[in-house]
Amino acid sequence: MSIHLSLKDMTLLEKLAVMESLWEDLSKIPDAIESPAWHKDILEERRQRTAQGQSTFSDWETAKADIRKRLS
Repeated sequence: MSIHLSLKDMTLLEKLAVMESLWEDLSKIPDAIESPAWHKDILEERRQRTAQGQSTFSDWETAKADIRKRLS
């Protein structure tokens, strides 16, 4: 099956809607998408840092504000 979308003619909202539809469909089959090995390594490193009390956490609103400050 071949699907052709004229991306240059789509609005930003249309493109985002297509992306959401794709992710929603892909999320129905999580076992079909294998995470890369490097991702597992990073998650294990973070788990260890958390277990050793070396990690800090922020709520989402605080994290967004910190990111915006750094980008300003």
